[in-house]
Amino acid sequence: MTSKPEPAASERLGARAGAWVFLAFAAAYFCSALVRAITATLSPVLTQEFSLQASDLGLLAGGYFLGFAATQLPLGAWLDRYGPKRVILCFLTLAVIGCLAFSLASTFAGLLAARVLVGMGVSACLMAPLTGYRRWFDAPNLLRANSWMLMAGSLGMVASTLPVQWLMPWLGWRPMFWILAGMVLLSMLVIARVVPVWATADPSHAAAGAAKPSYSAVWRSRYFQKLSWLAFFNYGGLIAVQTLWAGPWMIRVAGYTPLESATGLFYINATMLVTYWAWGMVNPWLVRHGWDADRLLAWGVPLSLLVLAVNILGGSATGWLGWALFCMSSSVLGLAQPAVGMAFASNLVGRALSAYNLLIFAGIFVVQWGIGLLVDAFKAAGWDEIASFQAAMGVFFCSCLASYAYFIFVKADNSPQ
Repeated sequence: MTSKPEPAASERLGARAGAWVFLAFAAAYFCSALVRAITATLSPVLTQEFSLQASDLGLLAGGYFLGFAATQLPLGAWLDRYGPKRVILCFLTLAVIGCLAFSLASTFAGLLAARVLVGMGVSACLMAPLTGYRRWFDAPNLLRANSWMLMAGSLGMVASTLPVQWLMPWLGWRPMFWILAGMVLLSMLVIARVVPVWATADPSHAAAGAAKPSYSAVWRSRYFQKLSWLAFFNYGGLIAVQTLWAGPWMIRVAGYTPLESATGLFYINATMLVTYWAWGMVNPWLVRHGWDADRLLAWGVPLSLLVLAVNILGGSATGWLGWALFCMSSSVLGLAQPAVGMAFASNLVGRALSAYNLLIFAGIFVVQWGIGLLVDAFKAAGWDEIASFQAAMGVFFCSCLASYAYFIFVKADNSPQ
């Protein structure tokens, strides 16, 4: 791994400028999370209107993440070269087009294609700011900004639940995507106004005399490899549950009505909002007292696995509270992203974060679609609805357990080498 000198002090943003930049990016990420999670709330109406099976629903929700994952490798190189501002504005243009296309779709194929396009369009909404924060903020504020970006995402997920459910009788689901397109356009205007232009050359890179950056240094990193399967199954699975499968579980396993399910999703996402706010508050203190990301992951992930096991065994008794506890206990996985970014020189951080994000979103796609396929397969084998969901989630649990074992087995940290 290359050494990683700190970014030049002249690139640090002052408190006021940093706050405006954070808010601009947070607005875009709010929209990204809202459109990502809205399929869980809309799943009953989409299932009825388009006659969707569980595997179809999983594929539709996962299509967003497929589009997201497909852009990550070129996105990382473009972020390092052109900077967050130019890249995110270009990508969000695709998101606007995708929202409008989704609202006009008349077939499942049309919905899926639009969903993939939306995923591609918002794929820079977290990586762009995290790339910029690596230069613009110091380490404690970088960790805080990461957690609070995730908080903004949770706020978007909260907005995708009860507010969407309340608006459905008045607007219908199609006009909601016109509103989403307008919100994305508004966030683009704010970003264009307040986010600084990327320096043409990274001072830290020049000072280090490093070779031309490439993804090979990222893939070879033992620390990156150590976190890879946690990203794919555990972190990807957290988002797969939060943005899709918690909703169908509440309706088809726990017996909730669509309104009760939307209310449950509201509580789950509100819990995550508060959780990420708390992480942002305590992260600087934790760093000062030796609680780095690796230590927190080693202690936190087993707790999330325990909660997941209890939820699966609980079956129809597991409602929104069980899935809120699972998501809350899994939130420690969000600390891995800034840890990965700090493991590389700032001229490589866009590639490192995007490669890591590729693993996360590929995992979301696999877990979302995979759970749907497994549910249908177990039902075809004669299992009842509840047992099919439990068995599918059991396969997910085993995958997460194996990923944690790999994390513990690989000995590496993100210190300079």
